[in-house]
Amino acid sequence: MRRTRLGWRQIHLDFHTAPQIPDVGRDFDPDRFAAAVAAAHVDSVTCFAKCHHGHLYFDTDHPARHPALPRRLDLLGAQIRALHRRGIRAPIYVSVQCDEFAANAHPEWIVRNPDNTNQGPPPLGRGGWQILDMSSPYLDYLAAQVAEVLERYAPADGLFFDMCWNQPSVSRWAKAGMAERGLNPEEAPDRERYAREVADAYMRRLAALCRRRNPRGGIYFNSRPLASLPRDRAHMTHVEIEALPTGGWGYLYFPSNVRYVRTFGVPYLGMTARFHKSWADFGGLKPEAALTYEVCQMLAHGARCSIGDQMHPRGTLDRPAWAAIGRVYGYAGRCRPWCEGAVSAADTALVLPAAGGYSQAAGGVSEGANRMLMQLKQQYDAIDADRDFNPYRLLILPDDVACSAETARRLDAFVAGGGAVLATGRTGLDADGRPVWRGLPVAGAASASPFSVAYFRPAASIRDLVPPMDHVLYERGLRVRAARGAKALARVVEPYFERSWRHFCSHHQTPPARLTRHPALLVRGRVAYSPYPLFGLFGRHGSLPCRALVQAALRAVAGRTMVQTDAPAAAEISVMRRRGATVVHVLYWPVESRGPGLDLAEDTVTLRDVRLSVALPRAPRRAYLAPSREALAFDWRDGRAAVVLPRVCGHAMAVFE
Repeated sequence: MRRTRLGWRQIHLDFHTAPQIPDVGRDFDPDRFAAAVAAAHVDSVTCFAKCHHGHLYFDTDHPARHPALPRRLDLLGAQIRALHRRGIRAPIYVSVQCDEFAANAHPEWIVRNPDNTNQGPPPLGRGGWQILDMSSPYLDYLAAQVAEVLERYAPADGLFFDMCWNQPSVSRWAKAGMAERGLNPEEAPDRERYAREVADAYMRRLAALCRRRNPRGGIYFNSRPLASLPRDRAHMTHVEIEALPTGGWGYLYFPSNVRYVRTFGVPYLGMTARFHKSWADFGGLKPEAALTYEVCQMLAHGARCSIGDQMHPRGTLDRPAWAAIGRVYGYAGRCRPWCEGAVSAADTALVLPAAGGYSQAAGGVSEGANRMLMQLKQQYDAIDADRDFNPYRLLILPDDVACSAETARRLDAFVAGGGAVLATGRTGLDADGRPVWRGLPVAGAASASPFSVAYFRPAASIRDLVPPMDHVLYERGLRVRAARGAKALARVVEPYFERSWRHFCSHHQTPPARLTRHPALLVRGRVAYSPYPLFGLFGRHGSLPCRALVQAALRAVAGRTMVQTDAPAAAEISVMRRRGATVVHVLYWPVESRGPGLDLAEDTVTLRDVRLSVALPRAPRRAYLAPSREALAFDWRDGRAAVVLPRVCGHAMAVFE
């Protein structure tokens, strides 16, 4: 990736405007617009050249120019010039696979599904986007629009291409393309593979257009699965993690995915929005506490910040929303000296299962692992299994991480070098239950438990973490035997019988009956293993004993965690390094469910006298709170600095220099 200058406090200014809107840009005043942006401490605004409706908002003779945009008004050009006069960047937005104008003018360019339907909304629905086939002549049409934008506004600060996923199609162009490559359009995997190749090709072409006009301009393709970043980054200068917590992404999406993105060593930013819900929530305004929380999540992980808004078709901004943005960005600016250029201090890596899509289903392994590790205050990155293990002291392989012979060899080398590993579920086993990685502390092949629900009983050594009773395991696990030298920290207790139509007991699972020899958690040396999917169990059931069992396993193989605190489980802690200083971010905003699929932070609740102990590479000279620079007394012992934070008012930064 080429380095490009990015804003620290950005705005993504949507402007998807239907052709039936009659008064586009009527009240737009470039000086008033730029003054409002500057007053909100914003240093970059993504402005629209082309929206999902397929309309253009610049001085062009193209027939897709918005029909209600006055001929005298070059809206995009006026925005860029007004922002540049104030030293504010103005990257340009272009919609890619959503273009209603092109779809209506050329219905043959629309993605065709195998069931002979077009990809888009039903004919008599309430509207929605028709999806364009990027193997059709539409790509030439789009490339010509991009070339015109780059020519008119050279040198552009950057291009933000939106709606850029891998889209299968069986149009005549797609079928011909697959046939040329020896792929079968009748097979879904072949259609997916071709869609990936088409996406590679159009990203390569559009990125080359941008680089020819401005080699240092920003380039980003949005709506891509982040798991594709190892390949996609060749086409992009940076990564923008779109994550509107109240718009369907939830409050876990950004902190989970930023831990993956930041390991690639490229500029990255988080993107939320000021809306109560999702994009184009006209009249929707989220609480300022929620917006502050979302921006502070970005700061805590070294990300630049972006807040989304949508300008009214007449060209005006909602003043109360921008006043809130200004206050939040004012605080972000005061935090900037301790955040910009900061890098993760993580000593743990969460090794990801097989790559997923743009987002992952709720209640899965990923959600369970991230939520659990955040609650346990682990400092971790998320990596693919083929990445370098050596920067970390601890690897966590949750539930079903595929383990090749090469991965097994690298795990052996990692453990031999002093590293620790926790694996759960089917990780490290082949389809028949035999260990592919022989470092697992099991003997012989595993077999499925005959019980869909069982229990575990903790050993005496971990009862400070796990209460001494039989704890339910809500899903089926494996039966395994302990290898020589392995110690069981918990054993399986099986029920009287499997619940069925033949017999059942009470309302739910059958009660525990027999303590077995089957281990629920094994430890040998620096390797721990549970034959149950503990992370998926936590994601789907929120089982606190499963979290405690993981905590016991990590303590057994890796010792004390980098951070220890008495802050609530919901408090988020992130440790970053910057120019010899260690910056510990503590975030606490209570999030409540306010409707189906809508979690919201409304109030900022202050925590008092939060105890915090952090492992540091060397004894600090001083400790203080940022940005206030209030001194903190600290105790240095056994490689750890211990402080008491007098208050955490939503967000606090403890700096050790």
